[in-house]
Amino acid sequence: MMATSLSPSTILSSATATATKSVQAPLTAATKTHISAAHHPNKHPFPGCGSAAGLAATALAAATILTTAPPSLADSPPATYHLYYGTAASAANYGGYGGNASKKDTAEYVYDVPDGWKERLVSKVEKGTNGTDSEFYNPKKRTEKEYLTFLAGFRQLAPKDTVLNNLALSDVELQDLIASADNISSEEKKDEKGQLYYVYEIDGTGAHSLISVTCAQNKLYAHFVNAPAPEWNRDQETLRHIHESFKTVGSY
Repeated sequence: MMATSLSPSTILSSATATATKSVQAPLTAATKTHISAAHHPNKHPFPGCGSAAGLAATALAAATILTTAPPSLADSPPATYHLYYGTAASAANYGGYGGNASKKDTAEYVYDVPDGWKERLVSKVEKGTNGTDSEFYNPKKRTEKEYLTFLAGFRQLAPKDTVLNNLALSDVELQDLIASADNISSEEKKDEKGQLYYVYEIDGTGAHSLISVTCAQNKLYAHFVNAPAPEWNRDQETLRHIHESFKTVGSY
């Protein structure tokens, strides 16, 4: 048998090919750059990549690509608010579009509104049928909103379950939310002056609601903060803030 003679260049070429196959990496953003360069041997993604300095620069650039993080939502600026003054005027005395010239002087309640939210003007018919007095919404998602209803002739709060069920009688959205709720919690709270508030939290299948109810000046006031599940998960801190900001005048 005759011995086959292999030149050094042939041995090196075979070893290089074998090594290249054994260390082939997944197609990440960094490895795609190297593969592109391999298909075009006369082009390199970084100058001098054949030298030690070039290899170091390549490694540094690859590390930068892999470690650069996208912007975090935590870096978003905190929400800012403005105070809304509600008059709870009856339908007969309702000032119509624009309301009273000086709501602050005749306000019966207040709550915070996130800057950028829009006011929905409430008609006399709506005010007379379900007692809606004011409403604001997120223009990016109209169903993310806060609103207040009131009813005259209530000197004190009934039991918590009774109050929630009575509120639902004139609010179809609240009825649906209660019917599909995964969890409903309620508690009693008193402010620094001893005024009693009922606080409800309703966790529904596709939406979330925070409700605060109190009696003052012979009226029952109910403040609602509603949001679909995605907006609730994103804006929970803001929504809880506006929920907790509601107070009747004289108790803040």
